[in-house]
Amino acid sequence: MTDTRTARTVARKMGIKAGSRAHFAGAPDSVVAAMCLPALDLCDELTREFDYLHLFVTRQHQMRGQFPVLRDRLRANGMLWVSWPKRGQLGTDLTMKSVIAIGYDLSMVESTCLRIDEVWAGLKFTHPKPGKVYANSYGTLPGHYA
Repeated sequence: MTDTRTARTVARKMGIKAGSRAHFAGAPDSVVAAMCLPALDLCDELTREFDYLHLFVTRQHQMRGQFPVLRDRLRANGMLWVSWPKRGQLGTDLTMKSVIAIGYDLSMVESTCLRIDEVWAGLKFTHPKPGKVYANSYGTLPGHYA
C-alpha cells in the first residue's frame, strides 16, 4: 500500500498562510529556508499589525524583552511563534515550561508546540479570547484576564 499523503512542511503545520504579513526576529537564515514558507508579505520593520510573527531566542531575558514588542504588533487573530533551542542546545536557559510561563506573564496563551528542525522547537501564542478560562499549570494570565 502506498502512502499518498503529501508531506506537510513545517510552515503548513504552523498554519502559515500565503500572503500573510510576517516578520522574523532573530531567525537563522538556514532555519527559515528549511521551513518551506509560502509567499509572505515579509516586513523588516515593525510597522502596523502582523498576521504572523516569529521570535527566535536562546535566553529568557531576550524573550521577556522582545515578546511584548512583537505582541503589541500582532493582529487580534494573529499568531506569535516563539522558537528556542531544544534540550539545552546553544547554551539556552529556556524550556517549554519557561516559554509558556513567560508568554502567560506577558498576556498571551499557547496552543501548538512543534519541532522546527534538529535544534529549534516552536510554540504558538495567540491573544486570549474574552471570557474564556485558561488553566495552565505552567503559567497564569495577569489579573485583568481572569
